[in-house]
Amino acid sequence: MSRSTLRRWPVFARTRQVSFRVGNLTPGSNSKLKTSRNPHTLFPHIRKAAQLTNSSQSFSIGSVRAGADAPLFLIAGPCVIESEAHAMSLAERLASIASDLGVPLIFKASYDKANRSSVSSYRGPGLQEGLRILANIKKRTGLPVLTDFHDISQVGPVAEVCDVLQIPAFLSRQTDLLVAAGRSGRVVNIKKGQFLSPQEIGNAAEKIAGTGNRKIILTERGTSFGYQNLVVDMRSFPIMRQSGYPVVFDVTHSVQLPGGEGKSSGGQPEFIEPLARAGAAVGVDGIFLEVHDHPSKALSDGANALPLDQFRPLVEKILRLSALVRDWDSSKELAPAGNGRQKTR
Repeated sequence: MSRSTLRRWPVFARTRQVSFRVGNLTPGSNSKLKTSRNPHTLFPHIRKAAQLTNSSQSFSIGSVRAGADAPLFLIAGPCVIESEAHAMSLAERLASIASDLGVPLIFKASYDKANRSSVSSYRGPGLQEGLRILANIKKRTGLPVLTDFHDISQVGPVAEVCDVLQIPAFLSRQTDLLVAAGRSGRVVNIKKGQFLSPQEIGNAAEKIAGTGNRKIILTERGTSFGYQNLVVDMRSFPIMRQSGYPVVFDVTHSVQLPGGEGKSSGGQPEFIEPLARAGAAVGVDGIFLEVHDHPSKALSDGANALPLDQFRPLVEKILRLSALVRDWDSSKELAPAGNGRQKTR
């Protein structure tokens, strides 16, 4: 570098150490920042949550048992009801696979997607027709059914048909909606808002529990990470378990890129399997998967849907992981207290 350049850019030519004081700390000197002996004491909820294994609340959803030491269950189906024939076909094929694998299954589908990116996007058949279709699916397959609702006026009709009422993530703090769902007496699945910490979702659960209904499921579906992106903090599962309610991992919505296509959401379906496997390894109570036979032709959320032909092989893998984790957890609970030393050969 020439002398003329050094004169033009003196900041590069001459450096010096600057020392100043912030309270009792002097950066640039040999002072050391004094912190807590254990930094995790700053976050006691994380330390406590990490020790938890099983949810304390346990209840039945038709033939499906959730919570405590129950086996892993699935919530699966298309994002939205596209037609009665399509929804019925998917339900029957999912039911057949679940029966073959011995995994409890709840069928899910929406009658109205009220939060689509664009006003021109397909929303569904509507409340009356959608509930008629869900009732027929429930009758023919014997599966419990789940759907979401968006207004307290819909609670009564939905509760007459569906086993599980779902609070959409965008509405997970709406008190009137939560209380109305609780008063229905049905199981309520709260989708954790993309804007909420895992600790905060307990406040939503308290609103439902205040009605006397403690049949509550908490579902993680990713946290906003900048614009049009979501991430999943695996610490959220044991933290949410502190509430005592079963915890579900909505894998397919977690790979969504909200609004990523401009007038619709995008997705990264290649990450469905690794996230599902991670969730099973953490020990969640249930896995939520939106499934479609032709995702590229889906009328809603096809970009983040699991192709139907990948459903069985993925479930086989997560069932093996889930069984292994539950075996570890039960062994740990039954093992006598020792000195904590691992035997070596």
